[in-house]
Amino acid sequence: MSGFPFARLSALSLTLLSALPAEAAPFVPASDSQVLATVPARATDPRARELLALRQAWLRAPQELEAAVAYARRCFEEVAAEGDPRFVGHAQAALKPWFGLPDPPVQVRVLRAQILQFDHQFAAALADLDAALRLQSDNADAWAWRTAILMVQADYAEARRSCAGLAPLATPLIAAACRAQVDATTGQAAAAATALRTALALQPGASAEARLWAFTRLAETEERRGDYPAAEAAFRAALALGLPDVYLQAAYADFLLDRSRAAEVLALLKDRGRADVLLLRLALAAKATGDASASVHAQALAARFAAARQRGDTSHQKEESRFALGVQGDTLRALQLAQQNFAVQKEPADARILLEAALAARLPAAAQPALDWLAASGIESVAMQPLAKALAALSKGPR
Repeated sequence: MSGFPFARLSALSLTLLSALPAEAAPFVPASDSQVLATVPARATDPRARELLALRQAWLRAPQELEAAVAYARRCFEEVAAEGDPRFVGHAQAALKPWFGLPDPPVQVRVLRAQILQFDHQFAAALADLDAALRLQSDNADAWAWRTAILMVQADYAEARRSCAGLAPLATPLIAAACRAQVDATTGQAAAAATALRTALALQPGASAEARLWAFTRLAETEERRGDYPAAEAAFRAALALGLPDVYLQAAYADFLLDRSRAAEVLALLKDRGRADVLLLRLALAAKATGDASASVHAQALAARFAAARQRGDTSHQKEESRFALGVQGDTLRALQLAQQNFAVQKEPADARILLEAALAARLPAAAQPALDWLAASGIESVAMQPLAKALAALSKGPR
């Protein structure tokens, strides 16, 4: 079992813009000398050295399962750290000999599920994970990814069951964080925050990856509750760990944008626009501050979204909806994208952009699916409740 560094990916991967649809043919190098990607290779950069060594080991023996799996797993860590979804394609290329098999090895099933969910093929991903768990019930990676996908689908009862399956295989901190993310979304935010703080205090020696995941979950929970000083303290504790993590940076950037601190976002994400989710935050911050980079960021992001549409990639609709609303001012386009996105995934950020877009377009009925989710989940959100009230007032008022 891995040491649960993939916990960071469980949240991150479901927000990234996928650069390679899962059904596309994976790229396979023509020779050992062909360059797949340029990565830092300084002698002082252990991450770059490890990635390069694993890639070279795979290229030397592309039919060897252990080498392919090791490289594919490391590619997913790179996605979490840098937000470069091309590494999803590299992972799929490494797994090509087994990827299309109806009954591949368990470790390939779990990695294939990760690739499938990048393309929002959640049912197929869950089928792979369930098959893996039938054969290997102590596969912590499978339980973790199953939880992540079920949370996106708003199947909280099954997500709790996955956390229960994970608990005996993980550290107490990870087990507590898994339960807390479900509790925080189902009306038990205060209890979730307390559980996370307790677990963090009891395990000061937990891995940096585990602490980052727990602190990020704590920050998001406190932000939804409206305790902004506590949320910021948790975000800063996560950042202080010094681990590269795109999801954390995007979440903290959103926190700063909501607090009208856009200038801090520009500083936080300087030179980080290679990751699409971070480029979006840069574009929003630049527009809010009137920074000279606003048009450059907007043009670059528009081009990336256009390229995704040409590929038939629809996994980016939440982010494009935010772009259409917050940067382009196209309320109807933003609403259309938000509706399409919420039909597929139902996390708090997905609900919020649908509420915001429906309110901006003055079409309250369009927000009904998100309003129903708010009521059914019991989530406590000081950001979304005013939106819900404004939509209710709009629906009763003159049109």
